[in-house]
Amino acid sequence: MLVAGASFPANNEENTAGKNGSLMDENTNRIYTEILKSELKTALGCTEPIAIAYCVAYAKRVLGKTPDHCDVYCTGSMIKNASAVTVPQTGGLRGIEAAALAGLFGGDAEQELEVLSAITDNDRKQIQAAMGTGLVCVHLQEHEVPLRVEAVLTAGGDTASAEVIHTHTGLGTVQRNGTVLSQTSKESAEDDEAKFKSLNIRDILAYADTVELSQVEELLKKQISQNRQIAGEGLQRDWGARVGKTILAQSGSDLRARAIAVAAAGSDARMNGCALPVVINGGSGNQGLTVSLPVLAFAEAKSASEEQLLRALCVSNLVSLRQKSEIGRLSAYCGVVCAATGAIAGIGYLNGDTYEVIAQSIVNSIGCIGGMVCDGAKSSCADKIAVALQCAFLGYDLACAGAGFQSGEGIVKDGVEETIDSVGRMARRGMQETNREILEIMMD
Repeated sequence: MLVAGASFPANNEENTAGKNGSLMDENTNRIYTEILKSELKTALGCTEPIAIAYCVAYAKRVLGKTPDHCDVYCTGSMIKNASAVTVPQTGGLRGIEAAALAGLFGGDAEQELEVLSAITDNDRKQIQAAMGTGLVCVHLQEHEVPLRVEAVLTAGGDTASAEVIHTHTGLGTVQRNGTVLSQTSKESAEDDEAKFKSLNIRDILAYADTVELSQVEELLKKQISQNRQIAGEGLQRDWGARVGKTILAQSGSDLRARAIAVAAAGSDARMNGCALPVVINGGSGNQGLTVSLPVLAFAEAKSASEEQLLRALCVSNLVSLRQKSEIGRLSAYCGVVCAATGAIAGIGYLNGDTYEVIAQSIVNSIGCIGGMVCDGAKSSCADKIAVALQCAFLGYDLACAGAGFQSGEGIVKDGVEETIDSVGRMARRGMQETNREILEIMMD
């Protein structure tokens, strides 16, 4: 039985104090809970090709019949992340065309990021038969929003289109025969993202100390069970480059190595078509695996209570999201760096470390590995998870020893929040050209 955290009074002006000394007001508590509920979603497969499949499946539902032709318009960031990864339920097919065809034949838009969960053997045969026939045409279409895809379907004289924008299930403009059926405004999307501005490391720790766990335990337990299952699959079978299996075989019973191995193994399986769902973080399954599985490994080794584990997962998930809120959902900056620093913050919380140690661990990790590039979703993502976690552990060791990187050393600034902001500036603005160049290299 979980022990519930502190309950909050009705008066918004009253506050609850966490063990690190910060005050958590009721409104901030509510926002942080909303963030966790909106960002920790279940997804089957890499989220960029799945967003494409979802978009096509939604457009087909609007059209009401199987189309004669399907045009898929993607931003460069979507193409980069969807081109080389295996689409689950397709029999090993890769890329955007495969994702679109999977959405067309057997995709269920009602299931959102699990859109491909009900594909049958007959659907799979149709998908494979349609590959390379010209039924689906993929187009690069740049847009101010990096995460955007539009599917335009035609059947005889009828057309239907659906737009996914801002988030992997964020429906924008939906049309049938030129009539707008629904539309989400830019202002609405901006309002939705504004809630992330309240995230900061001190308040995240206070939230973890004081949140009524009944608000988030179902969500976090699902993250534990689903992500553990796909990690086990990655350790048992030869998926992709077998990064997780290799680390475990070479390092034996070392706890840190196992914590890294299980996260990498989950990515091994996921990037290579495993049809098991994961609970994502910030729109990414790899980030969801990285923020959760190392924390779970340490909790099990310490014989931590279920409550301690769940509160530590609040920390790891929100610390990662604090960084992603500055960087953006898709960029040339590898998101598992954010997730690895989130994981180390969760492990530090589990160990009873102070705000100062946790904050310095984050700074040290960013100062070392901040800037690792994202060159699309693929097998090597598992290796990047391993590298990011290794750097995060080193950053933690330095912080525990009272050492670390100081303001003025590269992108490190005066304090953890300022350092996170500087990384966000580098990723969101400075790495735009890097993102374009990576895409050109991939398409060359």
